[in-house]
Amino acid sequence: MTDPWMIDVPGGRVVLREPVPGDEDGLLAVFEECEDWFVAATGLPSAPGDVQSLFYALPEGAGPDDKVLLVVERDGAVVGLVDTVRDHPEPGAVAVGLFLLAPRARGLGAGRAVAEALLARAEGVTRVTASVPPGWEPGEHFARRLGFTLGEPSAVGAEVGNRRAGPREVAVRRAELRLDGDEAAGPGGR
Repeated sequence: MTDPWMIDVPGGRVVLREPVPGDEDGLLAVFEECEDWFVAATGLPSAPGDVQSLFYALPEGAGPDDKVLLVVERDGAVVGLVDTVRDHPEPGAVAVGLFLLAPRARGLGAGRAVAEALLARAEGVTRVTASVPPGWEPGEHFARRLGFTLGEPSAVGAEVGNRRAGPREVAVRRAELRLDGDEAAGPGGR
């Protein structure tokens, strides 16, 4: 993706685009606002290095060209981030490391609209995997609404989806969405 996407959401539009160097402050603000997710997922609030590590963190076996980072922008402000790795853990799969919206942008339909737009463009994708902190209701609800199946909480290994586990992260809940030819058009096409 090189050109920004304009996605209609309730009450307006969001822009989904690749990050640029000037986004660092906006991403830092989103990470600070999303302390609820960071604490639920890792046991700790975010730190400045979390934004920087997004640009080079890859799971074992994935290459830099497989990484896709997208900024979610509304009314000229960064309100979220999507971090994925294509063809991980196998060809045709996409691993979502982060799908993060600032609390000020949650519950307004923007997350669902962005996810559905991404799924609609997911040509050749047969499976999408993600993780949800066990017991974190907003993430569990969001994943289920998109059609993901949630597994039981399990112990964290060396990696969680396409990101490294946090130092206090003890369990993870896997989420998986299987896509076939008809479903690749997005959740609304099922």
